[in-house]
Amino acid sequence: MIKNILKGVVVGIANVIPGVSGGTMMVSMGIYDALIHSITHLFKEFKKSIAILAPILIGAALGVVGLAAVIEKMFEFIPIQTNLLFIGLILGGLPAMTSKVKGEKIKPGHIMAFLLFFAVVVGSAALGSTEGNAADLSLNIISIVKLFFVGIVASATMVIPGVSGSMMLMLMGYYNPILETINSFIKSALAFDFAGIWSGFCVLCPFGIGVVIGIFAIAKLVEIIFEKFPLYAYWAIIGLIVASPFAIVLMNLGIFGGLNIVSVLTSVVTFAVGFFIARKLGD
Repeated sequence: MIKNILKGVVVGIANVIPGVSGGTMMVSMGIYDALIHSITHLFKEFKKSIAILAPILIGAALGVVGLAAVIEKMFEFIPIQTNLLFIGLILGGLPAMTSKVKGEKIKPGHIMAFLLFFAVVVGSAALGSTEGNAADLSLNIISIVKLFFVGIVASATMVIPGVSGSMMLMLMGYYNPILETINSFIKSALAFDFAGIWSGFCVLCPFGIGVVIGIFAIAKLVEIIFEKFPLYAYWAIIGLIVASPFAIVLMNLGIFGGLNIVSVLTSVVTFAVGFFIARKLGD
């Protein structure tokens, strides 16, 4: 229970940070397959699914609401070390994934799947280095419909390993407005500011509905792919995982100009910590 909550915390934090994939973190933590199965069989195996989903969701909520602010400060004051921490968390899950294809004959299609998804992640990062214009969150029917579909896109990309849902929000111009709305909603709730609560609810509700629908839709698709083409799926995910560190570096090229001995050594330490955590939580 505690271990799964901690895994959820890591996934929740990852989904807040552009360039870091929550889906990849799920793979690294060894919970991806179980989560997809629980989502797609929620009503058929309700008790079993809830037992798996509840601690992960609790941890993810804690990660988004609580520790995300700490991680944001870490990115502000020690950005290189923090990026290396997440790269360590990602690569720590690679051995578990390569074990899925160990001993299997490598076909040209497997290599194509690896290269295609590697290119998708790196290409998305290159495009995502600049944020789109901030979206308009004024309360009207067009804005509400847009929020619904943005929620679907964001959640779908959050579930797919190697693709950063927050980066997609950034590209669409919704990342900062949504993040600010969440922070404002939390402050209003703590202060019992009902006008602020209602204002935040009107934005977050259609977005949240879209998120839920997107997760169920993409989870079913992912499950079908794993059933029909498991080796192709595993090679695609390996491509996504291997590409993710390159994507993170591309998204943060500016910070690496200030490298020195201290930052290099401390970054090695944070990378090792991330790698160790991923291996332990993935056991």
